[in-house]
Amino acid sequence: MSRLSSFVLASLLVAGFLFSCTTPNTKTVVEQATENTDLSTLVTAIQAAGLAETLSGEGPFTVFAPTNAAFEALPEGLLATLLKPESKDLLTSILTYHVVSGKIKAEELTNGQTAATVQGENVTFDLSSGAKINDATITTTNIEVANGVIHLIDKVILPPSVVAAMQKKNIVELASATEALSTLVAAVTAAGLVETLSGEGPFTVFAPTNEAFAALPAGTVENLLKPENKDQLISILTYHVVAGKIMSSDLQNGQKVATVQGGEITVDLSAGAKINDATVVTADVDASNGVVHVIDKVILPPAAAPKKKK
Repeated sequence: MSRLSSFVLASLLVAGFLFSCTTPNTKTVVEQATENTDLSTLVTAIQAAGLAETLSGEGPFTVFAPTNAAFEALPEGLLATLLKPESKDLLTSILTYHVVSGKIKAEELTNGQTAATVQGENVTFDLSSGAKINDATITTTNIEVANGVIHLIDKVILPPSVVAAMQKKNIVELASATEALSTLVAAVTAAGLVETLSGEGPFTVFAPTNEAFAALPAGTVENLLKPENKDQLISILTYHVVAGKIMSSDLQNGQKVATVQGGEITVDLSAGAKINDATVVTADVDASNGVVHVIDKVILPPAAAPKKKK
């Protein structure tokens, strides 16, 4: 091959290389993430949240993408919970907190800058030592895609509202931390309802105080706590529980509400707030999995109708 031919071939190869480097990436955020094996958990989460179509849209978007290792660092069991269909809204909130409308490249960020996320709450950038978004370090910047730009981060960032919700105690934890509800906690434990009332819910619990239990006929509480009376105890306790989160402002005078036990309770707002014949002494104690209203009396399910003699 002549020197001229060699020069032309080399020139073409260099030109091709430069062209390939400057050709815009035609992949979307989702397509680019799908090709990156270190973002496979993020892709799974995007699909579970139903955000694949949105993040494949026109945009532009700036996505701060947590790596697989970032998701693995979440508290044990949290990721599995987030990927469940019933956690879709929470997962969507977390993922969209990693997305900002518009295309923001790393060199456009300033120290202390805040940006509104698609989720609605702000993120803050700290460039004093490296580059951080909230408490996550940006490890790879400026992965340009057809509909925006991706920056990789080493931690899943959580919206302040989600953090606040996660820090709330569940119903059982809340009752356990309240001295006036210690008898109720003992009863819930004896009935084997701790796991249920610590679950996702939501539940509305009308919680009798220690004095309410003490007002029952002598020996009643002791008998109910015996293993052989577990079914009766469960029936009484679940009569104090309603599926769903009902705040005091949601109650209506004369309203009848179905309980988890199966029977109904009646709301009386004519003078204060009463559930059957029990007065609500403290309303709207918020829990991570529902709400607690403290009452001054143990309410009992209606007695079974006596059988007719043949």
